[in-house]
Amino acid sequence: MMNRRKFVRNTSLSAAALSVLPGQNLFAAKAKDKVKIALIGTGLRGQNHLDLLLRRDDVDLVAICDVSDRMLGMAKEAIQKSGKPMPKIFTGDDYAWKRMLETKGLQAVVIATPWEWHKPMLLGALDAGLKYVATEVVLGITLDDHWEVVHAAERHNAHVMMLENVCYRRDVMAVLNMVRQGVFGELLHLQGGYQHDLREVKFNDGEHAYGHGVKFGEDAFSEAQWRTNHSVHRNGDLYPTHGVGPVAHYININRGNRFLTLNSYATKARGLHKYIVDRGGENNPNAKVKFSLGDIVTTTLGCANGETVLLQHDTNSPRPYSLGFRVQGTEGLWMDVNNSIYVEGKSKPHQWDQAKEWLDKYDHPLWKKYGNDAQGAGHGGMDFFVIHAFVEAAKRKEPTPMDVYDAAVWSAITPLSEQSIALGNETVEFPDFTGGKWMQRKPIFALNDDY
Repeated sequence: MMNRRKFVRNTSLSAAALSVLPGQNLFAAKAKDKVKIALIGTGLRGQNHLDLLLRRDDVDLVAICDVSDRMLGMAKEAIQKSGKPMPKIFTGDDYAWKRMLETKGLQAVVIATPWEWHKPMLLGALDAGLKYVATEVVLGITLDDHWEVVHAAERHNAHVMMLENVCYRRDVMAVLNMVRQGVFGELLHLQGGYQHDLREVKFNDGEHAYGHGVKFGEDAFSEAQWRTNHSVHRNGDLYPTHGVGPVAHYININRGNRFLTLNSYATKARGLHKYIVDRGGENNPNAKVKFSLGDIVTTTLGCANGETVLLQHDTNSPRPYSLGFRVQGTEGLWMDVNNSIYVEGKSKPHQWDQAKEWLDKYDHPLWKKYGNDAQGAGHGGMDFFVIHAFVEAAKRKEPTPMDVYDAAVWSAITPLSEQSIALGNETVEFPDFTGGKWMQRKPIFALNDDY
């Protein structure tokens, strides 16, 4: 287990604060229509969310929580620049968030903290009576963590939404539109993943620019304080949701379809050790650390409706960023790595079409409606959509478009992949978090005209 003594340092994902753009309150609302929201975690990711919440006139940010004076200071500066009232500040110890959850009138909470804190904070929020809880990925560490959150959400009749922003990426949503209109025919095989060189994130001493530090753990800076420890102790797909979230929507997982089986393989672990030696020398203390995480983890999933899904986790190798999407059906396919589409009878035989013309034609209605509002939001605008969906659902007291079953299924790939690898790459059964309800549930994601 990581030392959880200093929650704040864990929440401090970056020293760089994000400026709130003045005068960009996107949605005017009467006082009675406002949602009272609190934010746990004011590191870089938390400040992304803070920025978007402050832009909205239908949100009252009533409380923020962190234990890092540095991060809280930057958050308070952003709030002051926005012209919004200063929320209550909760700090001082690892469990200040519990006191925050007692705030009178609180309706919703956004959790943007390191992974190991998600489950206790989710359970704490649900036990405090909150009906709308949003969390950054992932849902929990162990499979039991996932079951605990699902059962708690069911028990409290509450809505838990994972803030998986890639589901709202513009090309991803255009392809969703194409899938639903049958452009690719009946889907057969899908791919995705998290292929992102994070070595500069996993090692940072706080004194040099990214790419030069080789420290991690409590004495390091930002995500290197906590994220790298998972690579020391765990071997599996540690970050599956960017890839599997969009894929799950394409094939209606939890809503007429489900994952049945999972199988994972991991390569040997070389990348992180090499990074340390190349930058810190063979005598660096961290050169003696043995990393468990294979450099490339490949996971295959079998589905009730006969599709196959392939996911890859690759964060310790020199490579450009790619989520590696492939959506293939009986009539054609899309691949994001070469930004190309092929549709039988429409494309020239055996030749790729550049995807842009297709993606423009099938641009999703939500992007057509809110594309201008999303300008300036993080990750190419998709951060706007994920926060917008959560706020609108809470404001209207409606189900969130991505629910606790989605969060559990996508996130459970991590402990299941660890289990498969530990068992010598055995195929393991994928649990049904819906308890059979997947057979009757209907798709709802991105079908609402507003969110």
